[in-house]
Amino acid sequence: MLVHHFLEQSALRSPDKVALIFQNERFTYRQIDERANQLAHALINADLKKGDRVSLFLDNSPETVIALFGVLKAGGVFSTLSATLKTKKLEYILNNSESSFLISHWQKNEIVAQSVTSISSLKAVIMCGEQKNPLPACAAAPCFIGWDTFIHPQPVSPPEMPCIDVDLANIIYTSGSTGNPKGVMMTHLNMVSAATSITQYLGNKETDIILNVLPLSFDYGLYQIIMAFKFGGTVVLEKSFAYPYVVIDKMIKERVTGFPGVPTIFALLLQLKDLKKYSFQHLRYITNTGAALPANHIKALRDIFPHVKIYSMYGLTECKRVSYLPPEEIDRRPTSVGRGMPNEEVYIVNERGERASPHVVGELVVRGSNVMRGYWKEPADTDRVLKPGLYPGEKVLYTGDLFKMDEEGYLYFVGRKDDLIKTRGERVSPKEVENTLHEIKGVAEAAVIAIPDEILGNAIKAFIIPTNGSSLTEKDILKYCSENLESFAVPKYIAFIDSFPKTSSGKIDKKALK
Repeated sequence: MLVHHFLEQSALRSPDKVALIFQNERFTYRQIDERANQLAHALINADLKKGDRVSLFLDNSPETVIALFGVLKAGGVFSTLSATLKTKKLEYILNNSESSFLISHWQKNEIVAQSVTSISSLKAVIMCGEQKNPLPACAAAPCFIGWDTFIHPQPVSPPEMPCIDVDLANIIYTSGSTGNPKGVMMTHLNMVSAATSITQYLGNKETDIILNVLPLSFDYGLYQIIMAFKFGGTVVLEKSFAYPYVVIDKMIKERVTGFPGVPTIFALLLQLKDLKKYSFQHLRYITNTGAALPANHIKALRDIFPHVKIYSMYGLTECKRVSYLPPEEIDRRPTSVGRGMPNEEVYIVNERGERASPHVVGELVVRGSNVMRGYWKEPADTDRVLKPGLYPGEKVLYTGDLFKMDEEGYLYFVGRKDDLIKTRGERVSPKEVENTLHEIKGVAEAAVIAIPDEILGNAIKAFIIPTNGSSLTEKDILKYCSENLESFAVPKYIAFIDSFPKTSSGKIDKKALK
């Protein structure tokens, strides 16, 4: 089973079923499959070889969906890149991946033109949409060609493709410790395994309609497409959550059954005053990952969506998903991110590398076919996180995340190994402080960072976004923290702000805060 077989099998079963809804357009499985086949033939004719990389520098759009499957059908490896990339980082990724092709939108022509002139591996740049402006003069090489011109007239039947499931399917670029992004290599087997496990515990079926506002450059957003096409569902694709009421109207109109989000999306949703006037009768489940939902947000979501299953989950790009909390456990264990998902083993190791006892903090280890192949062209970083497993030749993923596990196997996030704040000789988990801040009435969102301090080594600084109409003061925050945290964990500084800087995947960008 290969990733693009999900599309092909759904197109065979239900060719005329709507697979994708984008703005006012609807695309059936047959249409997407045939257009992906055309792109695959065009890439092969343009000299794409098995294993060649193709970068997709696109907004959330039908072309992104068609392109990722078309690249796979041609035997290539796709990378969905953040649509907000600037010239320097785009150029780095194209060089690092040695991309043979770049697919983008015409409105990004200036950034593209400035980025590709020195990329010797590029054979062509394929531009989607209507060309409104001429390309800058520096875009002489490689050749630029329009999407429609490139794929027509190509056959709508699938090409011969020699890939097997251990071949690479996808490279996702994620923030690296050096400042340059690292490419996480995922094989067909990795992606099929992850999609199978997740759709199993979510209980997905072909009647499910998934609303996706997450960027397809973020693996959480990307897998909404992969998984829906696996079980033959429908995806309502939005560019973002920038206009919440528009998204809510679309959710109701299209009878959405599944809504994946991240804490920042749910925090924004919960600030809408009139949310309870809407009827979400078709919504079956909500999923959250990227960071743990604060307990008070879970309670608020339960009040608004009493009939909806809420799945609190934890994952990382290197293995896609690690754990999920069964919805029936969310009231009993609101601070847990659940147990390992099907077809996967997770455990905690102490500083000596031994399996830790219940409630002992240690590093989380993941074992399963969903674990990445490694970091692209980064053997030292790969060896740092992929270490020998149970059997000869097996590798398991050392996540770098600190967790506790209870006697029943439920996981509790403590913090990143490199995120713990050393202050006053003590180690403080930013997550613990943030959870406490979220308990305060009037706090919409909160984030904690360390800043250098001559006396303390590091001081804790808390950034607060108050809810609309809140009269919270710094004194109120410090009083609550003093009553609920150990003295060394109480923030020294409080800053009230209007919004947080965000990464392309919607997480709070703490590096930017610093």
